[in-house]
Amino acid sequence: MSDQTVPRPSRSQVRAVLASCIMGTTVEWYDFFLYGVAAGIIFNKQFFPADDPAVSTLLAFATFALGFVARPVGGLIFGHIGDRVGRKRTLVMTMLIMGGATFLIGCLPTYSQIGLFAPVLLIVLRLLQGIAIGGEWGGAVLMSVEYAPKGRKALFGSTPQAGLALGLLLGTGVFAAAGAVMSDSAFNAWGWRITFWLSLALVVVGMIVRLRVMETPAFRDMEQGDGAAVIPAKELLADADNRRNLLLGMGARWIEGVAFNAWAVFSISYATGTLDMARQPALLAVMAAAGLLLVLIPVSGALADRFGCRRVYATGAVLAAVAPLLVFPLMHTRDPWLAGLGIVLALGVLYPLMYGPEGAFFAELFPVRVRYSGISVVYQMSGIFASGLTPLVLTWLLDRAGGGTGLLIGYFLLTGVVSAICTLLIRTPGERSSKRSVRSGQGSSRISSASTRTPGSIARNGIAT
Repeated sequence: MSDQTVPRPSRSQVRAVLASCIMGTTVEWYDFFLYGVAAGIIFNKQFFPADDPAVSTLLAFATFALGFVARPVGGLIFGHIGDRVGRKRTLVMTMLIMGGATFLIGCLPTYSQIGLFAPVLLIVLRLLQGIAIGGEWGGAVLMSVEYAPKGRKALFGSTPQAGLALGLLLGTGVFAAAGAVMSDSAFNAWGWRITFWLSLALVVVGMIVRLRVMETPAFRDMEQGDGAAVIPAKELLADADNRRNLLLGMGARWIEGVAFNAWAVFSISYATGTLDMARQPALLAVMAAAGLLLVLIPVSGALADRFGCRRVYATGAVLAAVAPLLVFPLMHTRDPWLAGLGIVLALGVLYPLMYGPEGAFFAELFPVRVRYSGISVVYQMSGIFASGLTPLVLTWLLDRAGGGTGLLIGYFLLTGVVSAICTLLIRTPGERSSKRSVRSGQGSSRISSASTRTPGSIARNGIAT
């Protein structure tokens, strides 16, 4: 179907789409990160047996990790729905599930009130959070990219990516602000619940914006043409090019997940535990990096529109791989300013080169009929080893190296090389079609040339008539 089959959206419609995408991803990441902040401060004491504080904390963080395990499940479920019934309706469902689960976490009775039912209910709601965010990312990216005008797909695709930074800022900032204006006893008793209840207000605003937008032109074109895939996952895996891009996409994302979780999560424990630095400077550095992300994510998206998503993303992968060679020495000075500078450089300046163009880059890997399923599998499946396991892997390597950073640097270099190679090997459906067209055109020109030869010229070239 041509681009003119469905009328192109107006500027006001496009603005509403972008607003709904960034609002939705902000709500989703706010809820996701808020849980992580509360896990080691509130949940370990109020939702698990308190006989052994270390065990309680481990159990609390285990429930945090469950969210990463649930995300691929959400990607598969909502990827199927998004490819079958559309992006908009799927995103309405993911926002309602995430907001509802977060609000209910704020309502849960504690372990002292209902015993083992408290951690069980907490785990169920955490799984719902993971499932919801597993479906949110792919849909928000596609709403932005499939509404984008020609030449601005990476810039538009970077809009929902900025929700990561906003969610990180809100999740940590609201929790810190609530603790600052209340006494410790009041905050631990009921004040922390307000931060979870606020999610409901964010969801209401997000739903008002999200319900105003129409389905994407690309999806409507597809519906009027070949129609939606009956079983998107089956169709996705049946094509060899799709299978190749699934594997290469997950490989390309490896260093992106490692870089974010290394500097946003692991760096805090490394600075406070291994280097014996104060926690506050490390937290402030991560928040400063998140603020810088808001600015540089769209900048990197614009650069990707100018120079190509593959080129910008591969550059970011290489720079992320070598960043520890500078960041760890800065942190080893134990100077709060220099250590913070290293974290801000790695997370706030270099990381956006990958995260900005990532949405448009991954969306280009698959045809419209299976695109929601495809990018959700790439992003969420790779999240298990690229994101969820990174703090654990880095902690284990640090222990094996006796506190040295040599193995950590080696791990960054390995993941960066793998990701850069996978990025360069990726071929999008458009690129494959162009190559086939070129080969077909060359063949046609040869046939045309032969058909215009005279009988005499054919005889002279030894071709029988």
